[in-house]
Amino acid sequence: MSIRDFIQALPKAELHLHIEGTLEPELMFALAQRNKVNLPYSSIDALRAAYDFGNLQDFLDLYYQGMSVLQTEQDYYDLTWSYLEKSRAQNLLHTEIFFDPQGHTERGIEFSTVFNGIHQALTDGQRKLNISSELIMCFLRHLDEADAFSTLQQALPYKDHIIGVGLDSSELGHPPGKFKNVFARAREAGFLPVAHAGEEGPADYVASALDDLHIVRIDHGNRCLDDAELTARIAAAQIPLTVCPLSNLKLCVVKNMQQHPLRQMLDKGLLVTLNSDDPAYFGGYINENYLAVQVALNLSREELAGLARNSFKASFLPDQLKQAMIAKVDAVEIHQT
Repeated sequence: MSIRDFIQALPKAELHLHIEGTLEPELMFALAQRNKVNLPYSSIDALRAAYDFGNLQDFLDLYYQGMSVLQTEQDYYDLTWSYLEKSRAQNLLHTEIFFDPQGHTERGIEFSTVFNGIHQALTDGQRKLNISSELIMCFLRHLDEADAFSTLQQALPYKDHIIGVGLDSSELGHPPGKFKNVFARAREAGFLPVAHAGEEGPADYVASALDDLHIVRIDHGNRCLDDAELTARIAAAQIPLTVCPLSNLKLCVVKNMQQHPLRQMLDKGLLVTLNSDDPAYFGGYINENYLAVQVALNLSREELAGLARNSFKASFLPDQLKQAMIAKVDAVEIHQT
């Protein structure tokens, strides 16, 4: 069995996925036509050509522009369903999806419109595709904490269907501590806290996310390696990192995949998972991320299976389901290597 086939066969979970970042150019153009939105691109090829980012902000500018085509519950359903179909074809069994309500409500879209479309697709994904899922609401860190509090208030009626809160968008200049109070309120309400930290921001941002926001999972976390004491702390506590290799490459966090810190993370005992982040913009879904690091870092099948196990260990699934999923990974490693 080839490495590519082995990766395909591995059952996997995805824990760092922005649903708005799965908006492929073809669907963006279709929704723009449906909703009579004018895009500043003459064709799908012209739009794809714009996917050449020098940094995180270059990407975010296009990302928020793309959101403008999402306007109805059906739009959000179609977006989410498209991602689920692609993921099921890559043997994804569980996904924990981020969504950015502020990116929609500030355009006049109702919170309920966004939630209902995504939630219905996730419900159908469980029923029709056998993909389990959780939903995580992110606060946009370039906005102020008062805006985040307003968004949290809007989310409370849907708390039974939103498992956690996160923090994303422009990292530099917006340290996690800026959102200390709203995260405290979210934890009191029963949401599990996660946050983007240490992608472009320094190791101090990772420490702040842990100490100020009390997060239970670190999204990205690459820069924690700059602080040996912090790295040892994260390894000892087995706080998961949701690493996104193709995203790191596309946003110039690493110059090439051979320089990706995944190997170093594994050597230091960190609980690392692989994820696709914003796959429509970064050139690959979950399997493409596994394959990219395998080729660049010469990962063994045992290491690839370990990463798949980590994806379930780090998930918010109940322990019994985690063990059942991990057993499926074990079966593939035993019988198909």
